[in-house]
Amino acid sequence: MTVDEFDDPDDIELQCAIGEEILQKGRTSEFLFGVPALIEGLSRVTPLLPGDIIFCGTPAGVGIGRDPQRFLAPGDVVVSQVSGIGELRQTFISA
Repeated sequence: MTVDEFDDPDDIELQCAIGEEILQKGRTSEFLFGVPALIEGLSRVTPLLPGDIIFCGTPAGVGIGRDPQRFLAPGDVVVSQVSGIGELRQTFISA
């Protein structure tokens, strides 16, 4: 999907789950800085290449901020999803 195919490219849904349990859900319109400003700021200090992933904070729902607290364990599969683009799956192992 290209940026012109989104209904509103400044309001895209993001979510993160462990397995099937959605722990975080938010929208790019809720960011403190818009996506163009994030890209501009980063590109001043580092080259950005196709396929790069930009991590820019997190909505509520992460480990220490939850009640009860929830942390990753070996075997957990974290699914990060961007509506209209796709998902990234990561399986965690113990170190």
